[in-house]
Amino acid sequence: MSLPADILRKNTTLSEKKIKMIVALYKPFKTRRNQEIVSRGEVARHIYFVVKGYLRVGVTNSVGHQFTRFLIEEGMVGTAFPSFVSQKPSTASIRCVGQCEVLRLSYQDLNLLCKKVPEFETYYRGLIEQAYIQAIHRIESLISMSAYERYRLLLKEKPKLFQQLPANVIAEYLGITKETLSRLKSRK
Repeated sequence: MSLPADILRKNTTLSEKKIKMIVALYKPFKTRRNQEIVSRGEVARHIYFVVKGYLRVGVTNSVGHQFTRFLIEEGMVGTAFPSFVSQKPSTASIRCVGQCEVLRLSYQDLNLLCKKVPEFETYYRGLIEQAYIQAIHRIESLISMSAYERYRLLLKEKPKLFQQLPANVIAEYLGITKETLSRLKSRK
């Protein structure tokens, strides 16, 4: 498992001194199994780095159906970005899927880093751009692909999800019911 320092070394030309300064601002965040770490209506005040496990960014509609907007996987950073960027209440919640190990960086510390370390700001902007591209691809797949096509694509791109996550989380991510997921798995 890569930690933030390893990822920064691999993806930037930052000096070791700057990497240590950045990593020192990522604070361990103790979580409980299936804990909600950001609730709908709260402001997302941190960006999270997942050391182990998965975080589920999800929304619940007016009749109580849950939808997984994104999964933040091991080695990735994420948050409820609209809330984090605007510092306004979130329409989504963030929940640990099972047991997680998480580091977090506050909104204030992120802004401080971007001012003090321009190379980090460039790196962070690249992460945001990639997240935006992934969001567009996700929206397009939900609009233009059948449930079976989405299932096959996820199976091809992220087979580990099917071994590590409960069926209900995968179904929510695909925008289908658990029963539909079961039928798609049995389809040849």
